Amino acid sequence: MPTKHRNKIVNGETGEVLIDLSTDTLISPTQLADGVVAHDRSGTTITGTNTYDADTSDANATASQVLTGATAYVQGSKVTGTMTNNGAVSGSISAKAEQYTVPAGYHDGSGKVQIATTEQAKIIAGNIKQGVTILGVEGTYSGEGVNLQSKSVTSSFSAQTVTADAGYDALSQVTVAAMPYSEVENSAGGLTVTIGASA
Repeated sequence: MPTKHRNKIVNGETGEVLIDLSTDTLISPTQLADGVVAHDRSGTTITGTNTYDADTSDANATASQVLTGATAYVQGSKVTGTMTNNGAVSGSISAKAEQYTVPAGYHDGSGKVQIATTEQAKIIAGNIKQGVTILGVEGTYSGEGVNLQSKSVTSSFSAQTVTADAGYDALSQVTVAAMPYSEVENSAGGLTVTIGASA
């Protein structure tokens, strides 16, 4: 015969209800601490299975993946974090090929990396050739306003370096005067040639 369970006991003489499990809310072993034995509302004996904790058997975090000062449980063992808390990390780049190395550890998401402000100030339309766009700034410089000098020099047997005078940006042209040359008949019946001096 099937097992009968009693979930309500009433005093036969007085009608007093001594035990009534029918309204209890215990209906599952997971609601009862692991290993504890009780009866559910049907009167059936149950053994609790609730460990009051998560199953960490499949967890795989390591200390370096847990923030320093924080703890976690992995596969039944307590792990104390060693990950550096960097908070807001910021950096700047000042050269074209420069790179910023992000430090290992935790970042709170508010850090920024940008071009150094001194370099940003140079990236303006007037500093960029017309038709060229650098970092979203379209250039307008087309060469107007350059102060060029036209210069004349005298030829020389020695090497000369010809540069623009103060107040000029560059040379537009350089005119080199011909070296003086003269021929004069001499008393010996020949010619006397003079180069580099006035005749």
